[in-house]
Amino acid sequence: MPLNSQQRAAVQYIKSPLLVVAGAGSGKTRVIAEKIVYLIKQGVEPEYIAAVTFTNKAAREMRDRVALTLNSESARKLRISTFHALGLALIREEQQSLGLKPGFTIFDPVDSTARLSELLTSQGIKAADNAQLLHQEVSRLKGELMTSEDLTSIDYNLPFKVDMAYIFATYNHTLRVCNAIDLDDLIYMPVRLLGSDPTVLERWQKRIRYLLVDEYQDTNAMQYMFVKRLIGSRGCVTAVGDDDQSIYSWRGAVPDNLVRLKSDFPDLSVIKLEQNYRSKGAILKTANLLIERNSHVFKKKLHSSLGFGEPPRVMVCKNGDDESERVALDINHDRFMHSRRWRDYAILYRGNHQARPFEKSLRALNIPYVVSGGISFFSLTEIRDLMAYLRLIANPADDNAFLRIANTPRRGLGSGSLGRFCEFAATRQISLSDASRHSELESSFSGRSLKNIVEFGKWLYQKTLMIGELTPVALAEEILEDINYRAWLETNVKDGKQGRRWENVMDLVAWIGQIQKKSPDSDLGQVIADLLLVDMLDDKEDADTECVKLMTLHAAKGLEFSRVYLVGMEDGLLPHRESLEGSLLEEERRLAYVGITRAKDDLCMTFARQRSRYGEIEHRQPSRFLEELKEADLRWHGTVGDPEESRARGQAALSKMRASLAE
Repeated sequence: MPLNSQQRAAVQYIKSPLLVVAGAGSGKTRVIAEKIVYLIKQGVEPEYIAAVTFTNKAAREMRDRVALTLNSESARKLRISTFHALGLALIREEQQSLGLKPGFTIFDPVDSTARLSELLTSQGIKAADNAQLLHQEVSRLKGELMTSEDLTSIDYNLPFKVDMAYIFATYNHTLRVCNAIDLDDLIYMPVRLLGSDPTVLERWQKRIRYLLVDEYQDTNAMQYMFVKRLIGSRGCVTAVGDDDQSIYSWRGAVPDNLVRLKSDFPDLSVIKLEQNYRSKGAILKTANLLIERNSHVFKKKLHSSLGFGEPPRVMVCKNGDDESERVALDINHDRFMHSRRWRDYAILYRGNHQARPFEKSLRALNIPYVVSGGISFFSLTEIRDLMAYLRLIANPADDNAFLRIANTPRRGLGSGSLGRFCEFAATRQISLSDASRHSELESSFSGRSLKNIVEFGKWLYQKTLMIGELTPVALAEEILEDINYRAWLETNVKDGKQGRRWENVMDLVAWIGQIQKKSPDSDLGQVIADLLLVDMLDDKEDADTECVKLMTLHAAKGLEFSRVYLVGMEDGLLPHRESLEGSLLEEERRLAYVGITRAKDDLCMTFARQRSRYGEIEHRQPSRFLEELKEADLRWHGTVGDPEESRARGQAALSKMRASLAE
């Protein structure tokens, strides 16, 4: 299919900075890919072109599209990645300027929260309830490019008092002495370096001579500055975004970054992509009517050439159980009538807590489903603990694993002791495991700290010697027995799920046993690699699973389905009870807009007149967003258990069955 006039203009415009306001389903990924090819045809060498986005999936799709047109050598030279991957590339090359050593490790949010937990404990603050909140605040501050010097006179939205300047500085110092960075540092450190070192800035501006940025409305202050510093005053940038799909302010996204482009680059040109290639006209009419209630700097109106289709339905339900049962029955009926695939259906909701009744109703009808966006098995704390022990025994140089388990269960190694121990190892350029057995340890540590480090080091070394003697399962079981992990869970886990957590650990041991049975010659390292591979492939396999998808509206962004059920359309759910005014309400409206524009052929919105909450029956009001859609010609199934609806559907199904039997 040839590019439309708007797409072609966006591809071929390179005179000045360009903002492409790309509506839902308007082919923005194709525009970015085609523009990369166009730039190369105009003489820009592929190694000087960079394109960044937010997810590995999006970067993969972009690379695949470009590879269809370019030869393999040119495609290989391009920088197409996530923001974080581009930041990591810069850090690796400039690590000496950043005070890092080769082999630095990256802490994920769980690792970072653990370090902050130690800091809170050292200040006499209960860490279990507050460490995650503190990590979110530290992450927000880095996202705003704050330093510890900036934090002495700033108020914080935390339910406890803490010296944030001290926490921020000490946390970052702990990372540095451990030769580690956190996830935010992947952009925070490059931005600060580009701003403070003209030589590094000039080097990277020469390397990136044209930059394309996807999902620009989702950038935070730090990512915006990363882009601005890379392109400088040259204006060699195309930003693609949609302010109507900005739904991530809770994690720092600043939709006004689209507006800032115009003030930072006065010669900015704007091109709008309004032709939608996904949805029928009736669905787009609904989406346009809803989102026009929001304030806009870049107004647009989506249109479709796929026909008008049937207006969306609104299903009025008695209560939550009635809602889930009717949606499940509707899916079953529609699949029978239209021979769709299970993967063509999606149930979208505001919060994860809404999924459970739909799971129950789908199971009752034997409808296959998957809940997307849930917690990965391998991200569970107890699984990460055991995996860290196994990783460290298989590879004693894994300092990240060492840091995770050095004080789990507690061995009296606080953040101060661990910080000094990391510095001891870094000074000698040895791993933490080697440092725990170093002959000079006694000259730097004494008393309880020395005893704890030495004992842990000896235990670890003994376990590494057992790799050839014990099977991976036997070794895992011995580790759990040595550290008395089950008792530690019982004592330290306060969420009432100690039994479930221990069952998860036993599931992992059983999984190791299955791999061992299939490959009897596999050593511990190979078994761990197999397990990690399963974890990495999990999302990819889920995308093609033949089943109904259940997911939050946030998780659904960027996806599309033939038939979408947007459930819980009630005030208090969508919009959320804490977001009923001002800019928060506008973001809730954008969230509903994202849900509506996931639908290709059919859209059904549901609400319940009553719901049970904390054991009490609450009377519910339809979402104000439904009130805003009066002109959308919605088809209301307005009474609970509508007999006319049931008769019509039953007659249609009977006719379909008779026709099938006649064939």
